[in-house]
Amino acid sequence: MFTGIIQGLGTVRKMTRQGQDALIGVETVLPLNDLKRGDSIAVNGVCLTITTLSGQVFSADVSTETLARTNLQFLKAGERVNLEKALRLTDFLGGHLVLGHIDGPGKIVERTPKSGSIVLGVTVEEGLGRYIVEKGSIAVDGISLTVNRYAKDRFYVNIIPHTIENTTLSFKKAGDPVNIETDILGKYVEKLLNPEKGVDMQFLAKHGFLK
Repeated sequence: MFTGIIQGLGTVRKMTRQGQDALIGVETVLPLNDLKRGDSIAVNGVCLTITTLSGQVFSADVSTETLARTNLQFLKAGERVNLEKALRLTDFLGGHLVLGHIDGPGKIVERTPKSGSIVLGVTVEEGLGRYIVEKGSIAVDGISLTVNRYAKDRFYVNIIPHTIENTTLSFKKAGDPVNIETDILGKYVEKLLNPEKGVDMQFLAKHGFLK
């Protein structure tokens, strides 16, 4: 589990296809001395498991499913990625709860300067919109952001200078793909309210949860 607060950038040193899967190697100045083989790390918001670790370089396997659902499929040597080490129970939760399980791709379609910030407009696949709410949380390439507004198939987020300077959003442009993870809370609520599971609005009213 993660928080969506990017701790550093990494540079892809290799992206090697292994059949339908891949092996990624990343170098970073982010301290890795507290990590070991088998630990989790988020790369552009994707939870990966470290398979090898040597100095400031780590490698991780990328499954067929992950390649199909994320922008890791487009990575090449020399490109930069957002990195975040897994959350510890004693850590400060500065963003929101991020699982590192990408719901689907998004695409930046607008990039508008606004004072010292940048407003991004991002489109999402049909079906993801129901989990996106105004002033709710969303992770874009692993970055915890607040939704300014949502309209039709796109949402808008304000990127402050600190985030611009310390994440890949500093060079992302219109047309670039990004990884989208919506807030897990909405998905659980939807599942619990599924009439097939026995919990619906009538059930809530009957038991005093609604007036």
